[in-house]
Amino acid sequence: MLTNIPNLRSDAGLASALRVSLARLTRRLRRQAAHHSLTPTQLATLSAVERHTAMTPSELAEHEKVQPPSMTRVVAKLEERGLLTRSPHPTDRRQVTVSVTPQGATLLKEERRAKEAWLAQRLKELTPEERATLRAAAPILEKLSKM
Repeated sequence: MLTNIPNLRSDAGLASALRVSLARLTRRLRRQAAHHSLTPTQLATLSAVERHTAMTPSELAEHEKVQPPSMTRVVAKLEERGLLTRSPHPTDRRQVTVSVTPQGATLLKEERRAKEAWLAQRLKELTPEERATLRAAAPILEKLSKM
């Protein structure tokens, strides 16, 4: 367990341990993806649009920290696969908004279900005390993710 690692006593050591552990967990979760062949960027884009209902490609690019031309290509691929749809912007006729299609929403639901099933199984392998520690840490990790 991480608490036995001496360098966790410093903030720098904790930062290092968290970075490594979270990166490893993220890779493991990515491998649990439903079989849809989306790239991580495409999946993140689809998820962002779902969370924010409808967004312009420029808003998406800013949200996902990518250049607008890159986002335009990602949106085009997702639209081509029937996962996103474009609509005229409600107030600016020069722009469009993108929204998740029912097929896109279904794909996201399957993706989440596969990852959560894998993670739920891993959690069952932990002790009750370890699960309690993770429950206490979850809001803190969420806070860190929004800073």
